[in-house]
Formats: sequence, structure tokens, C-alpha cells
Amino acid sequence: MLYKTRGIVFNHIKYSETSLIVTIYTERYGRQAYIVNGVRGKKARIKANMFQSLFLLNMEVYYKPNRDLQRAKEIQNVFIFTSMPYDLKKSTIAIFISEILYKTIQEQEPNQELFDYLFTSIQMLDIKDKGLSNFHIYFLINLSKYLGFFPSNNYSDTNCYFDLKAGSFMQLKPMHKSFLDKDLSVIFSKMLLFSDDQHADLKMEHKERTLLLEKIIEFYTLHNEGVKDIKSLNILKEVFN
Repeated sequence: MLYKTRGIVFNHIKYSETSLIVTIYTERYGRQAYIVNGVRGKKARIKANMFQSLFLLNMEVYYKPNRDLQRAKEIQNVFIFTSMPYDLKKSTIAIFISEILYKTIQEQEPNQELFDYLFTSIQMLDIKDKGLSNFHIYFLINLSKYLGFFPSNNYSDTNCYFDLKAGSFMQLKPMHKSFLDKDLSVIFSKMLLFSDDQHADLKMEHKERTLLLEKIIEFYTLHNEGVKDIKSLNILKEVFN
């Protein structure tokens, strides 16, 4: 049987001369891998450029439980991006976010709240005209809520060190190295309270932003075993330098 679902592109790899294997997070089935044939020919119905990082799709698919590779009959763009594929900073953020999602989201089952968060955030990235420097940091903080390890925001004048292992603020500097210093802890506590627009106005020095991002990725590695060696991180740093 054929089923309709929306999807978000996480990753694609070349498979033969004309085909791709595409990892897509679907609204109906969670994470799935699809083999898409004949995407490189001039007469291809489904074009290879539809599978760029975080592209949003409408899909008509075949589904068989516990199958490693699924097949799709129809795939179309559900949202036409006006800036993300053409803006260097936005496209780099998209590549970085898609790598994080590819490594953290493994469940082959629906999660409507997570799907809605991703779908809306990707659209926001495309239409944003300011605050890009903080977008990916704010995104990662909020994503942890849906992955099950959102930090406890118990910050105060006394609880002024964020312990990455414990996921909460502590009175004393931890004995290990996985923590935020007092200055970064203040910034981090503010971001935990922000709405979707407020992060754009948060001022940080480049060095602070880079260190905070590195520490948030470290936070992910401590709480999600899939996050290792984020290859796009260095590119992201270079673009925002």
C-alpha cells in the first residue's frame, strides 16, 4: 500500500551512477532510509537536488516494517526555500544541524512534537534575517528537550557553574572539566529561558560563542552516545569567524 507523509532530509549517499540512498525523518514513520532511483538523468521525475540538507518534502511511499531500505513513489518539495540553499551561513548551519540530527535521532517511529519542532525551525532558518550567529546554539538547546536531556535551569547567584555531566547548575566548580565557567553559565541560563526570537538579540564575543557551542556539543556527547566527531563543526566555526 501507498502512504502519504512529510519528511525532512538528514543525509544522502550516492548509490550506483543514477541512484541515492536518502535518510529522511518522516512524520509518519520516524527515521527511514529510502532508495531513490534514476535521480541524475535529464528526464528524472525526482531530482537529486531535492535531497539537500534539511529540505522539506511531501512523500508518497511504500512501507514495510523492519525493512532497512524503503521505496518512494512520489517526492515533492513541500516548502520552497528562498535563502537557505543560497546563503553561505544558512546553508552551513543546515549542514551542521542535519549532521547532528542524523547522529542523534535513530527511532523508526513517529514523534509528532519532535517533527513539528524540526519542521518549524527549518522554516524559521530560511526566513530569518538576523540572529543567525546564535541560531544553531539555541536550536541545539531546545532539541535536547525532545531527545530527553534538557538542562535543569536552577541557575542562581550561588548555583553559578553548569555541570555538563549532571545537566544542572552547581554551587561549586566541578572536579572534572565538563562544565561552563561563571560567564558562560550566565549566558547559557538566559538561553534556556528564551523564546524563538530572543536569541537573536543576545550579544556574545566570537570566542564566547565558539566555546559555548563546543561545550553544548560536549553536553550532547555525554548524554547521547551517537554524537561523535561532528565533521561540519570546523566548517561552521570558519564561516562564522
